[in-house]
Amino acid sequence: MPAKKLFRYSLWIITLVFILMNIVAYFHAYKFTHFANPEITKTSSPASLSFFDKAGLLLFGVNNPRPENKTLPDRSFEKIELQSNKKIACWLIKAENAKGTVVLFHGFSGEKSSMLDKSEAFLAMGYNTLLVDFMGSGESEGNQTTIGFFEAAQVKTCFDYLVEQGEKDIILFGTSMGAVAILKAVNDYNISPAAIIVECPFGSMYETVCARFRIMHLPTVPMAGMLVFWGGIQNGFWAFAHNPEDYAKQVNCPTLLLYGEKDQKVSREEIDVIYSNLQGRKVLDTYPNAAHENYLIKYPENWRIDVSSFLTDNM
Repeated sequence: MPAKKLFRYSLWIITLVFILMNIVAYFHAYKFTHFANPEITKTSSPASLSFFDKAGLLLFGVNNPRPENKTLPDRSFEKIELQSNKKIACWLIKAENAKGTVVLFHGFSGEKSSMLDKSEAFLAMGYNTLLVDFMGSGESEGNQTTIGFFEAAQVKTCFDYLVEQGEKDIILFGTSMGAVAILKAVNDYNISPAAIIVECPFGSMYETVCARFRIMHLPTVPMAGMLVFWGGIQNGFWAFAHNPEDYAKQVNCPTLLLYGEKDQKVSREEIDVIYSNLQGRKVLDTYPNAAHENYLIKYPENWRIDVSSFLTDNM
């Protein structure tokens, strides 16, 4: 085959592969940031799928059913609906002679009922709790998630609501995506909580997508970048600039940063950068055998001591 013809043929192949990769990335990004109807079951483990099902999964991505609240609080609570960039649903649970209010924000694919165990822990410490469904989850509006980007506005809405109610001692608590949303809210809106407690926030949107490829033993280049690009385009923001390690530079309030040393989704390096960038009083507590999971379940006594000590020292 003549060199010129071989070159044109190779160029066509490269172009087609590039287009196909972008199509795959587009579908995967959409499935990751848009929950399916609750009646659609979550995609099974790849090992249990047929060849054609695996091919469909590779091309079109994983179904994530819309998160639904699994249980109700077992004590008196008030339902609250707030208008943010989306309508968001909350549960307010009051403690006797409360020292303040802790607002709890769940992680990706979570909902407010998943925060009830931590709510109980804060109530036992003497704090009211406000549990929040981010947009796309539970009783809140829509089916979209932006991994903390637009959720930051919902953090501000909850903070502003409590300020309007006369609450002066507001603590923001978030895990994973919820932690990211808190850091972004402080950065973007200059809100001033009395303190924040953040569990396992990722350092950058790109790095957290790369981590998921590494978990599956897949190369990160170029698909991770394509997923970040299309996920941002579909949801109306530049996802490469969604970097909590930068948001941390604007955080001046006391901060407790919690991390599991076995976390494969968030690296210790990301946590160290975030911790270094925090500007106010700060504490970093880590759990040696915890992954990206609920530390209150894995380390119940340690978690309670760490959180209680931080609040005692800073409130």
